[in-house]
Amino acid sequence: MVSIQNDVSNGSRNAIEVDKLDLWYGDHQALFEVSMPVEKNSITALIGPSGCGKSTLLRCMNRMNDLIGGCRVEGSINFHGENIYGPSVDIISLRKRIGMIFQKPNPFPMTVRDNITYGPKIHGITDRKELNEIVERSLQQAALWDEVASRLDKPAFSLSGGQQQRLCIARTLSVSPEVILMDEPTSALDPIATSKIEDLAGELSEIYTVVIVTHNMQQASRISENTGFMYMGKLIEFGKTEKLFSNPHEELTERYITGRFG
Repeated sequence: MVSIQNDVSNGSRNAIEVDKLDLWYGDHQALFEVSMPVEKNSITALIGPSGCGKSTLLRCMNRMNDLIGGCRVEGSINFHGENIYGPSVDIISLRKRIGMIFQKPNPFPMTVRDNITYGPKIHGITDRKELNEIVERSLQQAALWDEVASRLDKPAFSLSGGQQQRLCIARTLSVSPEVILMDEPTSALDPIATSKIEDLAGELSEIYTVVIVTHNMQQASRISENTGFMYMGKLIEFGKTEKLFSNPHEELTERYITGRFG
């Protein structure tokens, strides 16, 4: 049974609560009774070897797995007390409130400005002044405004890889989410761009709730308040990051973080 410290399991402090979540891709079970809290206005990291279910769990949090044929979920993920897998949930609204940043930067093939205004326009905002304010605010929050303010009508693909990833973060912020899911957002970036994204994640967690999947244990220990270690579709241990890395409860966790795994 997964070890979860009591100091991070107080429902009143949590934006998301995963409860006994199982997931199958066809006949293959990828997640096994995963339960964990996601604390509000904090960074929660998910670590573990490749193929252990980290990204699958992350994608469950805004139902991106619904796009995969043959995917079946049991259990619940409660967001502000409501099961997001309930029959009455509006998935478009859910994905507005719980946004996602992917492993590789994926700007739309349009201008920097149009990348930011795309979401707000879909949600009915058409006033030019309001859209301009959203563009500036989102790029400011993504620590990109100073670098692209004079290039808003240039193609997004003209930006560097690190700038493109921050643009994708700004695009997510443009629709005012509550939670930001990050799936290995720095794996394709150089160390300087990685550092900028890490600093940005810390700043964003003051306003938003952030969940990040990372293979980089040093990254998890640097930026997260809480960490979950996953192995073979199971959440082995979850708790405060400092304690999990310095004094893990489970032997398997200790073996992984000390490099004696396998």
